[in-house]
Amino acid sequence: MAAVIRLKRMGAIKKPAHRIVVMNRESARDSRPIEILGFYDPKTNPATVKVKKERAEYWIGVGATPSPAVRTLLKKQGIKVR
Repeated sequence: MAAVIRLKRMGAIKKPAHRIVVMNRESARDSRPIEILGFYDPKTNPATVKVKKERAEYWIGVGATPSPAVRTLLKKQGIKVR
């Protein structure tokens, strides 16, 4: 199974909020995730990001690849990404 760490959109119309999730690569954006790693709220100033660091490092260690947006968020949180 090829896993990917990406954003899952939550929230109302014009009020986006996202969950940072681990999903199967072929799954749709809003389908059921394998695990929820945290959340990202771009509407606050500054943007709110909360990530379970040890779980994110575990998934990256077993081969899950983060999307470009999630890669940026993880680097800002101090999580090493290959």
